[in-house]
Amino acid sequence: MAYRIFYHPDVRKEDLPSIPSNIKDRIKKAIEERLLKEPLKYGHPLKRSLRGYRKLRVGDYRIIFRVEKKAIMVLKIGHRKEVYNRVGVRF
Repeated sequence: MAYRIFYHPDVRKEDLPSIPSNIKDRIKKAIEERLLKEPLKYGHPLKRSLRGYRKLRVGDYRIIFRVEKKAIMVLKIGHRKEVYNRVGVRF
């Protein structure tokens, strides 16, 4: 099944500039090889206030996303220490 990916506007202007370039390459590869092919298999469901969202782990970084039919909406990409606290403002 082919999925289309959409990014929250803040992902490109706030999240990605603060991530080192070698990690960005790993994140891009994970999105292309895992997320776009089988998001429900590789993305683990989140709980509590983030119920309905999923995460994809890439080293110490997490990609927070939601699957809606054939679309994947990426809300936040960030370090595991802060990603869950800061994703709530992007709903």
